[in-house]
Amino acid sequence: MSRAEAEAAIAALVPAFYERVRADALIGPVFAHAVEDWDRHHARLVDFWSSVMMGTGRFKGSPMQAHLRNKDRITPDMFDRWLALWNEVTGEMLPSAAANEMQARARAMAESFKLALFFRIEGVVTRY
Repeated sequence: MSRAEAEAAIAALVPAFYERVRADALIGPVFAHAVEDWDRHHARLVDFWSSVMMGTGRFKGSPMQAHLRNKDRITPDMFDRWLALWNEVTGEMLPSAAANEMQARARAMAESFKLALFFRIEGVVTRY
């Protein structure tokens, strides 16, 4: 897949994914609370995935901070649901090699976020 094809695929993938997220009974309400401007959110996440997958550096921000702001609404199983939807959409929309790579990156992120948000060792100070 060329760089232009990859960028186009990400630009199509992100809104399709969040359409499913918004309709999901478990995680949809969290996103409805957290996201005020869906077009802006889509643009930021296109930049995020472009940075993650192609090293473009377009994304500026802290995904962890966004999740920490909504920690009281998030449970660990929500990351599993997010990942299941991600796997469905990437599997449907991308060639298998690209889907597998994006799924692996998303799986690592989901695990990292769950650890950071929900599993703390007493007496250890963590900064984000």
